[in-house]
Amino acid sequence: MPSLRSAGSKEHLGYHLLFRWFVGLPFSEKAWHPTSFTKNRERLLTSEVAGIFFEKIRSQAEAKKLLSREHFSCDGTLIEAAASLKSFHPKNEEGCQHGEDTPTGGEGRNPEVSFRGERRGNDTHCSTTDPEARLAKIKGKEAKLSYRGHLLVENRHGLIVSLALTPATGKAEEEAALQLLAAERERQRGRITVGADRGYNTKSFVREARALGVTPHVAEKKRYNAIDGRTTSWEGYGVSMRRRKIVEEPFGWMKVTGGLRKLRHRGQEKVRAVFTFTCACFNLVRLKNLETELCLG
Repeated sequence: MPSLRSAGSKEHLGYHLLFRWFVGLPFSEKAWHPTSFTKNRERLLTSEVAGIFFEKIRSQAEAKKLLSREHFSCDGTLIEAAASLKSFHPKNEEGCQHGEDTPTGGEGRNPEVSFRGERRGNDTHCSTTDPEARLAKIKGKEAKLSYRGHLLVENRHGLIVSLALTPATGKAEEEAALQLLAAERERQRGRITVGADRGYNTKSFVREARALGVTPHVAEKKRYNAIDGRTTSWEGYGVSMRRRKIVEEPFGWMKVTGGLRKLRHRGQEKVRAVFTFTCACFNLVRLKNLETELCLG
């Protein structure tokens, strides 16, 4: 069957019955105007619509009693923005401006540019392509313009129960995790636990989590450890340490299968909507697999 994205797709809808059946268009109705797809995308690609969709999927998992009410894990990841480092220019009073970068080779509209010896940071520079993206770096890798996605998953089946998308700032992971935990704490009556890696092993995170009624099962550090035997001596701590890596599975799926290895949309509002939709899709796939496993079991 020819692609609906081809140049003659509208003409095919006018006379091709298979096309009309595929998109659910009655034969008596006229084909849509080509701009209908663009308008629908702008209307539906919002964080509000995405949030409603995500909550509907979560409610299905709750109805089937597939979510843990006590044990969770949290983590964050960088999501590369739809902007290159060549768009990262000095700020002025009006915001971003195109800098005076000197091409060092190549021809055409995308010449090579050298930034050797130039100090660049989020305080003094911003992207002219996506001003809301922030320069961030993973240890051992080059810095990239990015956003940061945050997840809270339940430890029984690894389903996403809450999410957030923030600028890629230094304290984003800790602050977003506390917000997600506060929201989840309102849903649950009893005390809950949260597993996390060493990045969350800070005095501020442990203190704020306990104030929320959440027991922080964070990985221990050799220096500046924020937890002690009151936490690590419990059997549940060891279980959380084994299960906390389950939060990496959604991130891997979303980047490999869900198309989030590099974003195609710009601006925090659209990126948040795309991230939320992708999280909902992960849960849909996971629910389908869980139902198959339960039926076979």
